[in-house]
Amino acid sequence: MNTDEQNEEIPSLGTLALHPDRLFPPDAGVRAIARRLYASVSDLPIISPHGHTDPRWFATNKNFSDPAALFVAPDHYVFRMLYSQGVPLERLGIRRRDGEPVEADPRKIWRLFAEHFHLFRGTPTRMWIEQSLHDTFSVRERLTAESADRIYDQVNDLLARPAFRPRALFERFNIDVIATTDAALDDLSHHDAIRQSGWSGRVVPTYRPDAVVDPSRKGFAADVEAFNAIASAPMTWAGYLEAHRSRRHYFKRRGATASDHGHPTARTANLDRVAAEQLFSRVLRPDVSTEDAELFRALLLTEMARMSLDDGLVMQLHPGSFRNHNSALFSAFGPDIGADIPTPTDYVHALKPLLDELGNDPRLTLILFTLDETAYSRELAPLAGHYPALRLGPAWWFFDSPDGMRRFRELTTETAGFYNTVGFNDDTRAYLSIPARHDMARRCDCSFLANRVAEHRLDEAEAQVLAADLAHGLAKRSYRL
Repeated sequence: MNTDEQNEEIPSLGTLALHPDRLFPPDAGVRAIARRLYASVSDLPIISPHGHTDPRWFATNKNFSDPAALFVAPDHYVFRMLYSQGVPLERLGIRRRDGEPVEADPRKIWRLFAEHFHLFRGTPTRMWIEQSLHDTFSVRERLTAESADRIYDQVNDLLARPAFRPRALFERFNIDVIATTDAALDDLSHHDAIRQSGWSGRVVPTYRPDAVVDPSRKGFAADVEAFNAIASAPMTWAGYLEAHRSRRHYFKRRGATASDHGHPTARTANLDRVAAEQLFSRVLRPDVSTEDAELFRALLLTEMARMSLDDGLVMQLHPGSFRNHNSALFSAFGPDIGADIPTPTDYVHALKPLLDELGNDPRLTLILFTLDETAYSRELAPLAGHYPALRLGPAWWFFDSPDGMRRFRELTTETAGFYNTVGFNDDTRAYLSIPARHDMARRCDCSFLANRVAEHRLDEAEAQVLAADLAHGLAKRSYRL
C-alpha cells in the first residue's frame, strides 16, 4: 500500500462518495491495468438489448412524478428485501388486487425506504442506487432516516426540470439503443408514437409471446383467440403459427430485433403436424394437463426458432424461475412482486430436440440465460462452445452482481471463450439504474481481464479490444442492432 492510500481519509457514514477504484482488484499492479482498461471503455455508448423499461415514458416524455416512483415502485430488488425484513408491501405503495387502500404518499414511502436502506449493505442494489443518486442527482450524503427528506426534496426538484425528462436522460446516459419487452398482444402504440415524434433516440420492442404460449396461464384460451383474431387467422394449429409470423413481422417493422421467452424450463420438442394439431386442441381446454402445457411450451420454442430463420429475430430464453413462489402475495398483489425463486435447470437434454433440428445453423442465434449457476461449466459453456446457434447471456437476475459476473467469466471462458457470449444487458425496470448497471459490468469485466493480463494469459492490447467488445460490440452484433 502506498503512502497516499495509507493516509486516505475514511469517509463518514453520512457521506456518499464513489471510489474511483471500486470493484477493481486490490493488488496495485493489477489494479493499474484495470484502470487503463476501464478508461478505454467507460465512455462507450450503452447498448441495452433486453430490459423492461416502459415505452410510454419515451412516447409521452413526461416528467417522472417523484423519487419513490423511480427508485422503489419499479424495482423488485428493493421491495423483496424490505418485505423480507417485515415491511408490508402496502406501505410501499404496491397496489392490491382487491382494491384495498395502500400508502399513496410518495414522501412517506421514501422515508420508509430510507429508514431501511442499511439493509442493502453489501448488495449490488445499494451500489446501483447510490451511483444513480450521486451521478444523476448530485447527492453527496448517504440515504438514511435523517437525510431522507433532504434527498427527497433535492431529487424531486430536479425531476420537475426538462433536463430530467425520459428523453433527456436517455441522451445524458449516452444510450445508443434500448429494447423494451412487449407482449405479443400489444399494439405497440407507444413505439409508434416514439417513431412519429421525430425524436432521434432509438427505442425498439421485443417480442414476448408467453401469454399465448403458456397454457398454464389464466385466460390462455381467450388470449389465443384474441391473438389469432388480430392476425385474421383461423383457430387452428396452422392459423396459430401464422398469427405468430404475422405478429413477429409487426414487431420487426417497428424495430424489433429479438424475441424473449420466459419459460419454467428449457425443454424443447419436435412433433409432426398431426400430433401438434391434437396438442393445440387439448391445450385450449380449461382442464389442460401439466404435461400438455409443458409439451406445448417446449414445442413452441422449436417453432419460434424455425421462425427466427425466416425473419432473423434473435431468440432469448430465460428459464429456471419458479414464478410467484409466495402464493399469499401473488393472490393479494399479483405477479412481479419479488417472489420469483431460482430452480435447477437442465439444458443438455432439454435443448437437444431443438438443437437436432436447428443447432448447426449459424443463421439462428439462441441466447441462453440461467438462474442455475451449477449449469455454467457443466452444460452451458460446453453447449455454446460447440453449437453455432447458441450464445451465452450474461449473469442474470440475482447474479447480475460483481461476484456473479466474476463467477460467470471464470466458469465459462475457458470452454466457450468470450465470443460465444453476448456482452451485458441490464434487464431492468428501474430506468435510472441503467448507467450504474452497465458501469458495474464494465468494471467487473475490466477487473477480470486485468487479472488475465497480469497472469500473462492475454496481452494488454488484446484485453483492450476485448473490453470494448464486452462493453459494447458483442451486444450490438449479437442482437443485430
